[in-house]
Amino acid sequence: MADTAVTTKKPKKIKYRNKASFFKQLANQKYLQVMALLGVAWMLIFNYIPMGGIVIAFKKFKITRTIAEAPWVGLQYFKEFFMDDNFLNIMQNTLGISLLKLIIGFPLPIIFALLLNEIRNVKFKKIAQTISYLPHFLSWVVLGGIMVTWLSKTGVINDFLVASHIIKEPISFLGDAKYFWGLSVISDSWKELGWSAIIYLAAIAGVDQQMYEAATVDGATKLQKIFKITLPSITGTIALMLILQVSGLLNSNFDQVLILKNQINVSRSQVIDTYVYQVGMTMGKYSYATAVGLFKSVIALLLLVIANKTSKKCLGRSLY
Repeated sequence: MADTAVTTKKPKKIKYRNKASFFKQLANQKYLQVMALLGVAWMLIFNYIPMGGIVIAFKKFKITRTIAEAPWVGLQYFKEFFMDDNFLNIMQNTLGISLLKLIIGFPLPIIFALLLNEIRNVKFKKIAQTISYLPHFLSWVVLGGIMVTWLSKTGVINDFLVASHIIKEPISFLGDAKYFWGLSVISDSWKELGWSAIIYLAAIAGVDQQMYEAATVDGATKLQKIFKITLPSITGTIALMLILQVSGLLNSNFDQVLILKNQINVSRSQVIDTYVYQVGMTMGKYSYATAVGLFKSVIALLLLVIANKTSKKCLGRSLY
């Protein structure tokens, strides 16, 4: 009986102490909590409250009237988008570019992080990291202008290819639609390679070094250490990043495509994001553009759920 009495009272004391320590910790971190609350307030004001405007996707909205005055049209604009002559081409370009970025661009930062981790010269490693980070800090407005100059018929890329006898005559890379997908994937991977590798480098830094020492004693090679220790240890990070990238599969990097797109390559460069901008901002079809954007968001949510469940089932790791 005495033992049962002790066991029934003990959880109450622990619960009380945990609650008291929780509020004490909040009091000690009051300035940090205020900073966090400001971030939450920013998200509510600029991310969640504006979501009420999604209702115009189901209304015939005009800028001269309020949203409440606009008449309901139901799914009319969704049907118009699905029946649009450009629908298949837009979806093909969006999925094509995004899938190529996923297949090619996703593994590259992992490989780059693994290579950097094997560099023992600290000075050279820092220089390599710094050089790889730099393109990330250039906006696509600046980088796009540089690329347009480089990829022109008189640009350095054509000069190099002609001088190396790889091609006989200069190629108008941005003037030929068939090159756009490849240029989009290569330029995006180059720009974000170093920055994307940071999270994998951080994950690798957390791997227990004793495992590498034990593997060295057992005579394991560097490749064996990578495949048997490093990669399995960062599987959770890789799965998380893959889920996030799959959920954004319909995001084709609006800034990049808008800068590199022109009337000549539009057949291979028109994606959902640029189409929404075109019909919404330049043509004033706000309800139609909102419907297209909402369609993209719903698909992104479904992809997130599917990727999360697949990762949880196959790898035992997920976002939630």
